[in-house]
Amino acid sequence: MATVNTPHEPDHEALGEGRAEPAVPAASVARAADGSAVGRLAATVERLRHEVGAAHAAADGRALLELAKGILIERLGFGPAEAAERLRSLAEQAGVTPLELAVDVINQAARDRVSEIAAELVTDGEGGARARRSSPAAVRLRTAESGALAAADAQAVADSLLQHALAPLGASAVAVWAARSDGSLSLAGSAGFSAAEADRWCYVPPGVATVARQALTHRGTQWFASPAEDGMPSIGRAEYPEGGRVAVPAGTGGRIHGVLEIVWPSPLAPQPPQIVRQIEALADLCAHTLETHTPVTGAPALGSARSQPGVLELVHLAEGLHDPALVLVPHADDDGELVDFRIHYVNGRFLDPAGRPRNTINGSLLLEAYPMAAGQSGLFEHIERVYATGEPFAAQRMTLTALVEQVPLSAVADIHVSRHGTSVLLIWRIEDEAARLASLLQNAQRLGRIGGFEENVVTEEITWNSQLFSLFGRPSYSTPVPLKELAAHAHPDDAVAIGRFLRTLLHHLRPASAAFRLQRPDGVTRHMRVVAEPVLDAADRLLVLRGAYQDISSQHWTEVALAATRDQLAHTEQQAAERNRLALQLQHAIMPPAQAPLEIPQLQLAVRYRPAETEQLVGGDWYDAVLLPSKKVLLCVGDVAGHGIEAATSMVVLRNALRGLAVTGAGPAQLLSWLNIVAHHLTGAVTATAVCGLYDPERHTLTWARAGHLPPVLVRDAEAEPLPLVRGLLLGAVAETTYEEAEVQLAADDTLLMYTDGLIERRDLSVEEALSHLLETARGQAPSLAQQLDRLLTYSRSDTDDDTCIIGIRVA
Repeated sequence: MATVNTPHEPDHEALGEGRAEPAVPAASVARAADGSAVGRLAATVERLRHEVGAAHAAADGRALLELAKGILIERLGFGPAEAAERLRSLAEQAGVTPLELAVDVINQAARDRVSEIAAELVTDGEGGARARRSSPAAVRLRTAESGALAAADAQAVADSLLQHALAPLGASAVAVWAARSDGSLSLAGSAGFSAAEADRWCYVPPGVATVARQALTHRGTQWFASPAEDGMPSIGRAEYPEGGRVAVPAGTGGRIHGVLEIVWPSPLAPQPPQIVRQIEALADLCAHTLETHTPVTGAPALGSARSQPGVLELVHLAEGLHDPALVLVPHADDDGELVDFRIHYVNGRFLDPAGRPRNTINGSLLLEAYPMAAGQSGLFEHIERVYATGEPFAAQRMTLTALVEQVPLSAVADIHVSRHGTSVLLIWRIEDEAARLASLLQNAQRLGRIGGFEENVVTEEITWNSQLFSLFGRPSYSTPVPLKELAAHAHPDDAVAIGRFLRTLLHHLRPASAAFRLQRPDGVTRHMRVVAEPVLDAADRLLVLRGAYQDISSQHWTEVALAATRDQLAHTEQQAAERNRLALQLQHAIMPPAQAPLEIPQLQLAVRYRPAETEQLVGGDWYDAVLLPSKKVLLCVGDVAGHGIEAATSMVVLRNALRGLAVTGAGPAQLLSWLNIVAHHLTGAVTATAVCGLYDPERHTLTWARAGHLPPVLVRDAEAEPLPLVRGLLLGAVAETTYEEAEVQLAADDTLLMYTDGLIERRDLSVEEALSHLLETARGQAPSLAQQLDRLLTYSRSDTDDDTCIIGIRVA
């Protein structure tokens, strides 16, 4: 943030005796040199404007000189001429200007806030080596004060503050805001802003969070390095977008009359205490002007006599209210500081929380009558805030406490506080406990659809509340239904339940309840529950029956719907269990977990199948190992997409089809091409992956092809590597496709593994990472092929709970 410009001292020598004529600006000389009439006229206008400004500055300083002369006349008994001569000679002896000496004389005599600031500045060394000479800041403050006192309105005050006191501090603009009784702000005066901007900000409604509002809300000086960072609206944001600001509340006697807002052209750095006190002193100057300020007339103005009534008019207003109201007037101490509020009037509806009469409250101080108002409730603080800012305050269920002979008596009330002119209107509505409980009960009955009744069996008088008439669908002027006639208004099938209820209640004289279907006059049937109890006298004779009806129709139909849903869910779960059991039985019948080994010379063959642990995940994984008529061995594994009975049946179709096609003697690529046609056309367009291989025992070669499946793994000399990939689309994806096949030569002790993805698949790893772990596990030595397959299943890291198939062959 940029630092505020260093305050500089204006040319006060021009305000002393023997002041030279002001120099004509060079621009004027240049324009006059052209010799034209227009140039000479422009030069004359500029010279006159410069002389008028100098005359204004001299006039402001002359007022301070005359005030200092008056002090010398009063203190030393001088005449006017002698006082002027003494002031001039003293200034020459001290080596200062007459204006500086005049300010020093005024500060010595006034002993006000400005003189205190001047003394602090001299003590802090701002005056330099000139002992007792007033600091430049003190001169600026006195000059601004003189201009403000001579000003006719707040606009003139704003001009004087900016010219004499704030511009030397680096400020560019100033706004003087007047606080209204409704909490709004009006622009009383401004300087440094364009006319259009001042006109646009002539009125700020209550509650708008501007820079000036912050000072009014917090009741203290607010510094903003750059309001643009906070996005806070205020006057002149377009003209000074990055400018720092300060807002100071201006008030007297505990009441805030307005706010002084000052704008700098650039971001504002933290200021020293001397500058802070100078700015606060300037706010005090504004307060005296704002105290008598009358807002301009217009649509938003609230400053007319009607909107700021006197105390008498406020008394008439309070008397017309239907709630207890107090008219409060501020009470200040000898120093003019607000310390309390006097209860000027209490209206005829007044109700004291402690039950005291009006005459004991009227005329007393608020804290004397209600000392607890300054306690936890914060009522006095809220009243003080409303009086200072003009913003109304309202609260619900605030506790009012009164002390009667040191005994606290409390009541709960709704509070409203507002300022009217120089007075405050306090309204409270003490909560009626009985009415509140009745309202709570009525709302509870409405929400619970409950209606109460009472039936006097001696006088046969029956009392229903309004909710019960509504539940029965009867008008409020109709005759209530006695309990003994309840069966006539219920469904005939519920007569037994109602009879049992009446017998328990009337004969056994015990509380009872029953559920029945009410048939209303409008043809609507509602499910109801009635509960009642007998009231007996001292001789145990029945006097009164009282109870309640509740409409439980929604609950009844909810229970019916839940029962139907439970039945349907149980049926669905049973069907799903049957399907899963059938799929599992089918899978185990065709795919046993272990198969008897094939007897093939110089070749070991083993298979392993691990079904899913969850029945709902029964899948379509399959394997096959068949010795063909050509003495070659068909080796294949596959995985049908999906789970359940559909996947299992599709697996059976593909497995059996491949067996049948293999006897033709075709190679793996052709077999997969035919199997793709089966998957696409004959199985409901299922998709599957598969690896198919033909092992020739005589040549020790494996010819293989793949349809979107993981490649086989070759284990040789304690190293495991996947076979190079060959092209092949998964089964069933398209109507017709061709497959590529490859041939691998196997040596003695070589092991070849075919598997489905259930062996390696993990949710948190890629296929490449999972395959790498499989290769590490496959490198381990095992005494037999079967033990090696068991080792792969044991150390598998898969976590998808899917089926797993493995076929392994080892060349002897």
